[in-house]
Amino acid sequence: MRRLISCGLAVLLLAACQREAEQQLAELSGRIFVFNYRVATANYLVTLRRIGTLPEGGSVEAEFENPRGGNPLTIREKLFPMMEKISLASPPIECVRQDRPYAVKIRLLDSDGTPLQTIETTVTSNVDQSILPAKPLVVGPGYDPNPEVFKPDGSADYSPVADCPA
Repeated sequence: MRRLISCGLAVLLLAACQREAEQQLAELSGRIFVFNYRVATANYLVTLRRIGTLPEGGSVEAEFENPRGGNPLTIREKLFPMMEKISLASPPIECVRQDRPYAVKIRLLDSDGTPLQTIETTVTSNVDQSILPAKPLVVGPGYDPNPEVFKPDGSADYSPVADCPA
């Protein structure tokens, strides 16, 4: 009899775990910093993989820690039920430090804005943003060399963004 009760309890616990997993809409599948040398920008890129049914008219909101300091950078995008992958890119950022974890908070919302799932993670860069020039290397549709970087006398100014917090 005890064995039967134990087995029944185990089945109920497993069923409860299954229901909890079914409530998850997405899971983290990638997170990096993207440094674009050509246009001298950096941003967060976080990807999610759909594991549940996304709500019709829903949205996703992401809050990225601002490496320069101050308020977090927030984006909000629409969700579509057929999406297999959700890519979230922050606005351009400055002052990313190597080996420092930066916080990211993602909320999946229904059509009324009610949170359905929250994912919190960190993103850590393996390089410091000081390797990125402060000004774009090219300008215009023809990718012409930027005259603010490449001087007429043949010199170049690759100096990084200044005034970053320590």
